[in-house]
Amino acid sequence: MFTKQIELIEKKSRFLGYLLENTNMQEINEALEFLRREHKKATHICYAYKLTSPFAEKAVDDGEPGGTAGRPILNVLQKKNLSNICVFIVRYFGGIKLGAGGLVRAYTKATSMLFTEGK
Repeated sequence: MFTKQIELIEKKSRFLGYLLENTNMQEINEALEFLRREHKKATHICYAYKLTSPFAEKAVDDGEPGGTAGRPILNVLQKKNLSNICVFIVRYFGGIKLGAGGLVRAYTKATSMLFTEGK
């Protein structure tokens, strides 16, 4: 299902990134349900996608402060000019608050890692 996966640790919080390429809304919804089942104890499952037909873009913070998770993910997709793609970032809170700037940096870094490394 996922073409790449990464892991990032920031101040004891664990960020797991998942890349879904050549996708559509049905696959995105199925992948989200899969991740919710697999990561029941995760604090957040944030994601963003960019589709061309029909055109759609969406950024979801899933309880993180507004604009600190989904929007940074979507920004990476836009800057790389990618389409028909979805990135999910699963976060396990490590007990140390990262602040808004720290969250933006962590979600941006985790998303970028999906395009530079992975399994």
